[in-house]
This record gives sequence, structure tokens and C-alpha cells, in this order.
Amino acid sequence: MWQVLSSAWALLLGMGMLMVGNGLQGTLLGVRGDIEGFSTLEMSFVMSAYFVGFLGGSRLAPEMIRRVGHVRVFAALASFISAVMILYPAITSPWAWVLGRVVIGFCFSGVYVTAESWLNNASDNANRGKALSLYMIVQMIGIVSAQGLFLVADPAGYETFVIASVVVSVSFAPILLSISPTPAFDTTKPMTLKNLMKASPLGCVGMFLLGGVFSAQFGMSAVYAASAGLTLTQISIFVATFYVGALLLQYPLGWFSDRMDRRVLILFGAASGGGAALFAMLMGGNFLFLLAAAFVIGGMTNPLYSLLIAHTNDYLDYDDMPAASGGLVFINGLGAVAGPVITGWLMGDGVFGAPGFFLFMAGLLLARGIYATYRKTHRAAIPTEETGTISPMSPTASPVAVEFAQEYAIETEIEEQEAASEAAAEAR
Repeated sequence: MWQVLSSAWALLLGMGMLMVGNGLQGTLLGVRGDIEGFSTLEMSFVMSAYFVGFLGGSRLAPEMIRRVGHVRVFAALASFISAVMILYPAITSPWAWVLGRVVIGFCFSGVYVTAESWLNNASDNANRGKALSLYMIVQMIGIVSAQGLFLVADPAGYETFVIASVVVSVSFAPILLSISPTPAFDTTKPMTLKNLMKASPLGCVGMFLLGGVFSAQFGMSAVYAASAGLTLTQISIFVATFYVGALLLQYPLGWFSDRMDRRVLILFGAASGGGAALFAMLMGGNFLFLLAAAFVIGGMTNPLYSLLIAHTNDYLDYDDMPAASGGLVFINGLGAVAGPVITGWLMGDGVFGAPGFFLFMAGLLLARGIYATYRKTHRAAIPTEETGTISPMSPTASPVAVEFAQEYAIETEIEEQEAASEAAAEAR
């Protein structure tokens, strides 16, 4: 652990600050949009726009880095992010915000691709698992910390937007000043979606549905909280609770996933999260009930990202695992683009109102549970001793980090097989 920190502390610090800035602007826009009188549907397009940009950035950023290098891409994207964050309070139009969110999503995606390739280069086979764990922990802590900064100033003013811009700008300093040399950059060509779907239908369908659930959490939780009449402090705590649940339940679910049929765990997580969402929809007038539901939903949905990747890997050859990462991220991104828009429509005054936020997540989670049950009847379970190791990942990760995790899973499984073979040989 200390070896990873000593070699990559600057990168992890910078990424943590980036997540603070990103998490802060998401919550801030959700509340400021309510103050400005934007409709729920308008805010849903604003929130969805981030994932449109993110999806585009994840496809184009690798080529940008190959053409001009890590440092130039970092510096250019950082300047755009800071500029857009300052412009939000100056141009209070939902369609201007939509454009800004597309740019922000594109830039953050490119930044993640760049930083994660550096993290991959800074780690080796011996500490790659620790590096992945620390990276995920830093991401979650950054988003949770952002909710505390949200309370520093009045969201009706411009000060909090300035804080978000400054945090993002400063985050690049430790990365650019301390990481050297820049790594060689290369990514694997993604597997075709047809072949990926054939290899793991549950992995693909589950990733698409998870994209919708996560984007609703990340983009619309503050919009819901403002619509439901929560105070600023309650909004901050409510949004943070999703990610506290994700952080605390990631490792218990990961431990179980290596010891049982992963489809059963996927079914359990979907049923638990869906049940909690229905509970919140019915009992949303009680703030403590809302927090309990947010904790369960976040804790059961975010770890499923890693679980679905591990489940897909169980049906792939080693050579195909890195190629599958791009396809899985793309499928997740498609679901993420649609999530906020459908949630916003359900939250409209003429439909379900604010409870539509939880209804949407409940519907997707329960649908995933039903599909997992269906798949369980159509394919025999792989023995647990033959399944691969799960690598902790966040749904905010770029294809580079997912491919990085795939490489770690392959290395770990090969090492375990070699150790088992040696033990069997000694026993003979």
C-alpha cells in the first residue's frame, strides 16, 4: 500500500480533487436549476448531456493523446473545464448548460483517460490490485467530500462555481509537476458488440441498465432532492449517502462474488436496490428513510459495475478480456445517456412528480434481477474455483481503467493457477 502511495500519490491526489470538482458541479447545477426555475425535464437534458460528452470523449481522447501527447491534452481539457464552470452562473439558460455539460463530460472523460494511463504506468504486477483499490476509494471520497463543499456558499450566487473551477484547476498541478516521464499510450481495439452479447448476455444487458441507474444517481439525485423540498444540508447528505454506501459495500460484495454464483449475487443486489427504491418512493416524506434507501441503492448498484465485468470475464478467454472492456464501457454509456432524460420525464408534474426518480431506478433494478433469473435457467453456473478475480471499479472510470482492471484480473488468475499447479505437484 505504501509503495503505491509513494509512487502515485500525486496522481491520486489530483484525481481526488478532480472528483471533488466534478461531484460539486453536478450537485450545484441540480440545485441552481431549481432556483432558476428550470423544469425537471430541462434539467434532465442538462444532466444527460454530461454522459453524451463523456461517451464521445472516451472514444476520441485516445487519438488526441496519440497525436499531441498527455501533457498538452491535460492542459487543454483543464482550461475548458475551468472556463465552463465559471460560465454556468453567467449564462443561466438550460440549453447553454446542455452545451456546457457536453463539453464538461468530454473533457473529464479525456482527463480520466490520460490520468488512468499514467496510473497504469506507475504500477506493476505486484501492486496493481492495491492501485486499483486506492483509485476507486479516492474517487468515492472525492465525490463525498464535494457534498461538504456544496454548503460553503449560497448556490444562488457564483462563489461555489468559482470553488469548483479552482479545485479542478489546482488538481492538475500535482499530476503535471510530479509524474514523469509520460507513458506510452495504447488501447486495445474493442470487441464487437455482437460477439460481446453472445459471450455474456447478462453482462451486456446488466451494463446497459446499470448505466441508466448510475446516471440517475449521479445526475438527478440533487434535482430530486430540490424538487422534494429538502434543505441544502439535507441535499448534501442525501447525495453523499449514495457514494458512502458504494464505498462501504464494494468489498463485502466483492468477497462474496468470488465464492458463489455471480448471477445470484447480481439478482440479490438488483432486488435489494430495487426494493429500497420502491420503499423510498412510498416513504419519501421521511428524511431518515430516504438516507437508508440511498445507502442501499448506492451500495448495491455501484459495486455491480465490477461484478458485471467479472461475470463477463468468466465466459471469455484471456486474450479477449481487454478487448471486451471498451464494449462494456460503451454499453454502459448508452444507458447513462438515456437515464436522466427518462428520469426527468417521470419526475414531471403531469406524470409521477419527484417520486419518479425512485420509480425509474426501481424499474431498471428489478428488470435486471428478472433478467438475471432468466439467464440462470439458460446457462449452467461456472464452478466458483474456475471463476476469475473481481477488480474494484467505479462506473465513473474510463475504458483505460477498465482495461487496466482486466489486465489485473488476468494476471491474478494466471498466478493463482500457477500456484495451484505447484501445490498439486508438491502433493504428488
